[in-house]
Amino acid sequence: MKKSLAALLCGILFGVGLSLSQMSNPDKVLAFLDVTGNWDPSLILVMAGALITLATAQHFIFKRTQPICDTQFHLPKTNAPIDHRLILGAVIFGIGWGLVGFCPGAVLAALGDGKFEPFLFTAALGAGMMLFSWFHDTK
Repeated sequence: MKKSLAALLCGILFGVGLSLSQMSNPDKVLAFLDVTGNWDPSLILVMAGALITLATAQHFIFKRTQPICDTQFHLPKTNAPIDHRLILGAVIFGIGWGLVGFCPGAVLAALGDGKFEPFLFTAALGAGMMLFSWFHDTK
């Protein structure tokens, strides 16, 4: 229960942060990605703030012997190779983000805006995930 509550609170905080920084606003994101046109660099400050927060938090977190809500740290493999699936996934993610201005995290925060587009994107995201699981062994 403690772990689920911590995850819920972190998710709410993340969503509020995305909304306040306008990372869930596709017009703002597309203006940031339009480096040759009417570029809006303000989201660089959001990313810099996130990196500073992460670096500061990691300094204190990894001094602990275990996380607060679990028995061990679950870190990604550092020796995992960069393969064609990772590169293809990153390309598809980037193209999708550049075309519509949504990414999976930000679209969840945008669902609360009451607009149709985030729901359409979420449905397409779910359909893509289902298609992937049908055609690929995810184990």
